[in-house]
Amino acid sequence: MSAAENMIDLPETSEEEMRRLVALQKKAHIAEGPMTAERRIDLIDRTIALLVENGDKMVDALVADFGNRSPEGTLATDVGGTLGALKYAKHNVRKWMKPSKRSSMFPLGVLGASTRVEYQPLGCVGNVVPWNFPFNLCFGPMSSIFAAGNRTIIKPSEYTVRSALLTKELCDKYYSEDEVAVVLGGPETGATFSRMPFDHLLFTGATSIASHVMRAAAENLVPVTLELGGKSPVIVSQSADMTKTAARVMTGKTLNAGQICLAPDYVMVPEGKVDDFVAQATKSVETMFPTMKENPDYTSVVNQRHYDRLQSYLDDARAKGAKIVEINPANEDFSQQPHHKIPPTIIIEPTEDMKVMQEEIFGPILPVKSYKSVDDAIGYVNDHDRPLGLYYFGDDRNEENRVINSTTSGGVAVNDVITHIMQEDAPFGGVGPSGTGSYHGKEGFINFSHAKTVFRQTPFEFAAGALRPPYGEKTRKMLAGIIKK
Repeated sequence: MSAAENMIDLPETSEEEMRRLVALQKKAHIAEGPMTAERRIDLIDRTIALLVENGDKMVDALVADFGNRSPEGTLATDVGGTLGALKYAKHNVRKWMKPSKRSSMFPLGVLGASTRVEYQPLGCVGNVVPWNFPFNLCFGPMSSIFAAGNRTIIKPSEYTVRSALLTKELCDKYYSEDEVAVVLGGPETGATFSRMPFDHLLFTGATSIASHVMRAAAENLVPVTLELGGKSPVIVSQSADMTKTAARVMTGKTLNAGQICLAPDYVMVPEGKVDDFVAQATKSVETMFPTMKENPDYTSVVNQRHYDRLQSYLDDARAKGAKIVEINPANEDFSQQPHHKIPPTIIIEPTEDMKVMQEEIFGPILPVKSYKSVDDAIGYVNDHDRPLGLYYFGDDRNEENRVINSTTSGGVAVNDVITHIMQEDAPFGGVGPSGTGSYHGKEGFINFSHAKTVFRQTPFEFAAGALRPPYGEKTRKMLAGIIKK
């Protein structure tokens, strides 16, 4: 039975209930005062326990939501990948919480004045969670949110109904609602959620929706962190090992059937190398997925809407003359299937008027273009919106540095795709249309904190009152000593 045929409805949450939850968490935040390190670690520990104790339930929920989703892929990404962030935050939170000593203005510093920055919890953080990794992107950000001493209210996606219901069930079990609450509902509930007076709002999803979220948050001047996506390019160097390159690119492209904000969206290879890349990509897929139709390792497209969207990209490319290579090792008939599986499909030398080159793909379709020089490849990237990820494959360090320094992207992986997001001691986020703000590691702690400057004045009144009227020759000499090159 397909996910669509086995659909259940989510209950809707009223605006009144959402406002009650926000008010409850804000009141609890003020009543408790700044969370101690012990309280923050306790919240992180409960989240770790939630994931470890309920991984199998998460696998079952996602298999039901997608029709088929790789169980091992779910355990690796939504469970295992989430635990790393939480454990890293737990290990470092005490260090991050310490005030940061800063220099004081001369000569006040040498006369006993002091300056420090304290990282104060914001309070109540809203989190709009997408459907592609509904547990990772719900519980992963808690590493930063809890480390910073905050509470959170979560809005799961209506596309993954069973995952949303399980999220609420687990949060109700492991936390009190003044610590973590879950709001269920569809698009209208999501729109209302974005207008709530949070202290911060995290949204992970499509760039096209982000502008609406940002506009809604602006009604209450709520600061936002937007984790979006875009068309993340792969630049393959003349110096690259094509077998390794194709294997790593296709591993990233087939993970979750390409339904990842960081999935490689198109590949650029040197002229004369397209056929080699396609051949090696085909071998890689044949090794990973000798069959696909009934293979639990190969994930379905989440629903009919996205299946139709992806098929429309292929239809459009065919109509415009593209050469299309479907990688289907067992020559299976995907027109007859209970789920929404699409084999990995390569579009060779796509043109700019094709939809597949104009929109984020978010599926197992991969355009492959050739370039004459690496500067042409860099120019192509710079002519388009800044992506969430950029991937360079090669062994030419000078060229690698030129690519990295001449382009702007949320992050970069060299000789791999996606895996820069797994580095917990480094920020993850986008730039421009691919996002704003970041989390993970210390930068995540700072992102969900208020950095508050605290200045303590010198006890010496002659220094503290140096600019106090009445002014005279002494004041003018002092100013002359300041206002100079």
